[in-house]
Amino acid sequence: MKAITQLMFIFTGSLAVAACSPHSDNEHHATEHEKEHQVQLANIAELFNKSSTKVAPELVSCTLSGGTKTECFSVTVTSLQTEHKTGPWCPRNISDGPEKSGIWLDKGKVYDADGQFIENLAEFYKDNEWELFNPETGEIKVTDSKEACMAAARPDVAEEYQNYCVECQPSYADENQQITYLIPAHPVPLDKAQRMNPHSGIGIAFNGVKFDAPAPVEAILGAHTLAPFDDCGGHVNTHVGYHYHAVTGCTKEVETLVDHAPAIGYAMDGFMIYSRLNAKLIEPSDLDSCRGHITDGIGYHYHANDAGKNQIIGCFQAEQGCAVESAIEGDNQSCEASGRRPPPPRRQD
Repeated sequence: MKAITQLMFIFTGSLAVAACSPHSDNEHHATEHEKEHQVQLANIAELFNKSSTKVAPELVSCTLSGGTKTECFSVTVTSLQTEHKTGPWCPRNISDGPEKSGIWLDKGKVYDADGQFIENLAEFYKDNEWELFNPETGEIKVTDSKEACMAAARPDVAEEYQNYCVECQPSYADENQQITYLIPAHPVPLDKAQRMNPHSGIGIAFNGVKFDAPAPVEAILGAHTLAPFDDCGGHVNTHVGYHYHAVTGCTKEVETLVDHAPAIGYAMDGFMIYSRLNAKLIEPSDLDSCRGHITDGIGYHYHANDAGKNQIIGCFQAEQGCAVESAIEGDNQSCEASGRRPPPPRRQD
């Protein structure tokens, strides 16, 4: 991680420059530091879609997952996503094709979760308990209300919704719901890679949508349910709203270096996430276990995984910030594992 430490300042830009620039006049130094903050925050604000951000990014004091006290930029977003069309997810009949359905991620591959796929689930999973459809009419059992969604999209699926295709509409989430992401302004590298906090997830896309932790496929399948993703790799729960479990090319992209993959968002440790492939459709060959590497002119950063892997990045190489699902209060926001409030119960998707 020594190389990451050396190059991280290239990545974090003017905030790091401001923090390290010597000035003999303390007052002048403070003024210049504030100007650099404003420039950096303006640059960050340009990355995010204004329609998804509730307030402009701010710089706040924070405590990271490992206990380091530092500065984070906060981005507050709503549960609504307006950059691209969402859905469809569940087909309504086994005769429905891919255009009326979403996708399913399993065994390292992406499958069309269309009518034929649902019809053949018993064969696909070698389990005759699967039957999400009426064999006489071909009609597929779909959660078609908020109440049904909440009863099925959870670890302990209600018995009456087992053997269902689980679909939650964006309208089921509270339109006033907001989440504030605290992203380290200066990544703090770790000696050993760190697993992700499933509550905060992996990070945030530039369109304000959460990059979530891997979908709990085994738990979903254990109740003989299917919770498809749309073609953009996202679906909905009432707790988070629309969120991604895979990157398929739908989200906002920001070009950086010529021939390099575009940036698509921030990881919770402050390093950027880039698309999997570059302009020549080539994946970097030197990625570490977290799917990160160092590139001249960018420094350390991650590349999104193949969609079928159901894991956007593998781990974190720096201390994490966190997601706060309520208004920010106090002078220092703590993302420290030992001091953070326990998250609310996780829903199935």
